[in-house]
Amino acid sequence: MRLTVRVAATSANLGPGFDCFGLALDLCNEVTVDTDAAPGVAWEGEGSAELPTDGTDLVSRVMAVVAEEFGRPLPRVRLEGRNAIPIERGLGSSSAATVAGAAIALALLGEESAAPAVFARAARIEGHPDNAAPAVFGGFTIALPDGTVHRLEPHPSLEPVVLVPDDRLPTAEARRALPADVPREDAVFNAAHAALAVEAITRDPSLLGAALQDRLHQDVRLALVPAVLEVFRSLRDAGVPVCVSGAGPTLLAFPEGPIDLPAGWRTLRPGVRTAGFELAPS
Repeated sequence: MRLTVRVAATSANLGPGFDCFGLALDLCNEVTVDTDAAPGVAWEGEGSAELPTDGTDLVSRVMAVVAEEFGRPLPRVRLEGRNAIPIERGLGSSSAATVAGAAIALALLGEESAAPAVFARAARIEGHPDNAAPAVFGGFTIALPDGTVHRLEPHPSLEPVVLVPDDRLPTAEARRALPADVPREDAVFNAAHAALAVEAITRDPSLLGAALQDRLHQDVRLALVPAVLEVFRSLRDAGVPVCVSGAGPTLLAFPEGPIDLPAGWRTLRPGVRTAGFELAPS
């Protein structure tokens, strides 16, 4: 058996939608497994020089967790990954690996591998449903604390620009920096702007400049990467709608024209991916 799964990058939070909102980007990792080839692991693209090839990579570990759930062993496989998603940049590389591992394992075991089954495993294993949801279902998603996901269709004119710095920021470090409690007025601010963000993302992108404002996580996380904070503020001052992508340090912007960035930054224009993950024989 030879299977290939394609999983999109994601941008979570989207300003005020902390731990709830997610947007799928048309920037995909691809993982192929072959049960008839000599066992092993190989990588191409983003992170290929640093990802393990001894079976301790995240895709392989998730496959093992899913197999343990069913109490059945997986066949030995040749696993080859082609990565387009930058690592530790707030673009859901871990979610993509988790979704890929869950989908492949379910298929190899002969179990249901449709989107709901894959999402249930990926969200539980990774612990971040707001990232897993758009990676599985595509489009714009709202993940509720009870595990329910609502998928909405992004506005067709939405054109995100992904601004990727050299800096890295592990998700665990970015989350540790967040305060345990927030003032009531900040909670109200975010609730109001989150509601506006849904309208902006799905119906009226002209509202994005106001809608993407946040008081719960962005300032704290940006303080960990001062160079990124400087770019973020300069974009805001120029009237460009911008937010931190996931835990950062990547920024997601919606400019009307070109953006000038300091040396060491990459600009990607992947577009929004409306389709979910794809799993098929190859």
